[in-house]
Amino acid sequence: MSLPSVARLLLAWYRTGHRDLPWRGTTDPYRIWVSEIMLQQTRAQAVIPYYRRFLERFPTVETLAGAAEDEVLALWSGLGYYSRARNLRRAAQTVAAAGRFPSEYEAIRALPGIGDYTAAAIASIAFGQPRAVLDGNVVRVVARVDNDAADTASPRTRRRFLEIAQGWLHRAHPGEFNQALMELGATICLPRNPLCAACPLAPVCRAKREGTVAQVPVKLRKMSPVQIEGELLIVRRRGRVLLRQRDAASRRMAGFWDLPAPEDLPAARLGGILGLVRHTITHHHFTLTVREAAARVPRSGFRWFASTEMARIPLTTTARKALKLAGIPVHPEVVIVS
Repeated sequence: MSLPSVARLLLAWYRTGHRDLPWRGTTDPYRIWVSEIMLQQTRAQAVIPYYRRFLERFPTVETLAGAAEDEVLALWSGLGYYSRARNLRRAAQTVAAAGRFPSEYEAIRALPGIGDYTAAAIASIAFGQPRAVLDGNVVRVVARVDNDAADTASPRTRRRFLEIAQGWLHRAHPGEFNQALMELGATICLPRNPLCAACPLAPVCRAKREGTVAQVPVKLRKMSPVQIEGELLIVRRRGRVLLRQRDAASRRMAGFWDLPAPEDLPAARLGGILGLVRHTITHHHFTLTVREAAARVPRSGFRWFASTEMARIPLTTTARKALKLAGIPVHPEVVIVS
């Protein structure tokens, strides 16, 4: 297989058509950066409305740098992995203080919340630097094209796969090449039932030729799922709902507003069950029973909210799901108070 042929085949395919995503076609490092952070652990279609709302409110790195953390988290609410939003704001403050977005890979990599992949994506797409990216989609393509059954959870394997992707990289069009490679993994070289007949790399794919597409890539280290059960309480008063704010020192979703659990209101009078909500965070699978309750409000950490107010606060995804189950509308659009 000629390595340059990968770039040639891939770019020819990409240029004939690809998904029309709002962060495509720009070289603005700020917009590319926001999209790449949002796309971590999140599907592109789910990101689109958040991306548009976020940039409508924070069109420049300076506006993001000057925003309150709660406002940033409110706009992020529902995307999950909220440390991403906090790091995005921190990095924006660093960039704003410097007066420009860094253009070199090492300087981009040094910003809070930016790892090797994100730095390479920004450096190549925004600044034309010859840096290959390696995410889950690219790992899958490399493993199949080379028919490599090495453990992709191994750092050594990932370093080697990055070297392979770097060897394939089109030096004149690195950003376009990286986007094409990720697009191939997201739309054609799928984890299950890949569309090999439509793949531009089929002529050079060893796994297709040797009939092992379903066996690669291989990931040996897989954490067992953890099943977690609990309850959430819907406490109402005069058209408002009681929420509690997670402690600032909490390991998960610090500062977010959530529905109380029975242990938060030990004197609560429990009512009827409204149903179940399910939510998954990495390998943790939550099954939460939602029920009506009546309770006196503790002095601190709790507050009554109307549904219209909930759009302005960072609200946990489980609370959103439970409120929807209870027939309490939480407006999907984010309302910004000027």
